[in-house]
Amino acid sequence: MIILVLLVVTALAFDFTNGFHDTGNAMATSIATGALKPKVAVLLAGVLNLVGAFLSVEVAATVTTQVLKVQDSKTGHLLPSINPSVGLTIIFAGLIGGILWNLFTWLFGIPSSSSHALFGGLIGAGLAAIGSSGVNWSGITQKVLIPAVAAPVIAGIVAACGTWLMYRITRKVVEKRREEGLRWGQIATASLVALAHGTNDAQKTMGVIALALITTGHLGGDIKQNGLPFWILCSCALAIGLGTYIGGWRVIRTLGKGLVEIESPQGFAAAASSAVIILSSSAAGMALSTTQVATGSILGSGVGKAGAEVRWAVAGRMAVAWLLTLPAAGVVGALTFWISHRIAWFSSLLLGDIVIFAILVTASFYMLRRARQQKIDHTNVNADWDTSTNSVVPADVREAKTTEIRPKEPVG
Repeated sequence: MIILVLLVVTALAFDFTNGFHDTGNAMATSIATGALKPKVAVLLAGVLNLVGAFLSVEVAATVTTQVLKVQDSKTGHLLPSINPSVGLTIIFAGLIGGILWNLFTWLFGIPSSSSHALFGGLIGAGLAAIGSSGVNWSGITQKVLIPAVAAPVIAGIVAACGTWLMYRITRKVVEKRREEGLRWGQIATASLVALAHGTNDAQKTMGVIALALITTGHLGGDIKQNGLPFWILCSCALAIGLGTYIGGWRVIRTLGKGLVEIESPQGFAAAASSAVIILSSSAAGMALSTTQVATGSILGSGVGKAGAEVRWAVAGRMAVAWLLTLPAAGVVGALTFWISHRIAWFSSLLLGDIVIFAILVTASFYMLRRARQQKIDHTNVNADWDTSTNSVVPADVREAKTTEIRPKEPVG
């Protein structure tokens, strides 16, 4: 029971990091163009993420059935070959892999996929525990990998066409009136993206908690038919909503300022493209990366505007992180499972899980402390992007830190 409680707490912590890591998916463009003030934007996104989490369980069902083979496909019960305690440790280690990769990429302002971090962690832990037979490769290919490749490309094409069309339609409108009018459209479409994010990403944590409860026998296997307990829905909705409100300013800055200098027509087209794709994928139960969709849309908005500067170096760095997400989180998931399992050999599985929980807390606080040393918040999120370094940290913050640590020259 203690392991189950630790797992639920860790799952909600992942949900929280998912919220602040992905706030920029909905609100980065609106903040960059001035359509919404930063604090208002994250508050609106937080509320809508909370609401969206209650709207569907399709993606949660995907997480319980399409990643790991721990259930009987007919009855939905735990497979007899899997010990409940080991099953919980697999899920626990997978969550740790997802959280640490989320925090690592957030520290550098890289908009990586929280979804793929979670799935990578679960896959790595599953491979370490029960081998390749314990991973649902066909489900991962159909529900995760194919959408991962297709979604950002489709989003980019749709956003590029939408941007070109918006500029074409409004070419005779005075620029000031166009900007002001489309900002209202931006607010509407960005709100739709935030709602869509709740319907997709909050459900992934719901699915993880449901999988843990199925593992311990506290929940039936078919959550599509039986639904989820209200406390799971409510706690996951609150966690992702609060995380979104906290605001992942580093990632917001990269999406809003690092890829393209965004104007209102581009922001409107990018948000509309993201909303349509995320909502349609949620309805189909596809656990796609909302981050990759939003990034593809923003890049597309730059391509669709004649003469716009797209910073492909920043985009390339993000693409590398996307490719590394599944294996990197998988390695962390496998390693933490191995540590817990080794400790269990000479002590107990509970002690092993407490140790890997302590590793998670220590590493998390270290990265949070590093981030506070070069703080990005609502006051400097829209500072000019330094193209010479492409660093997410504004130039004045870096200079202040350098001055602070530089030793004073002796007088006289």
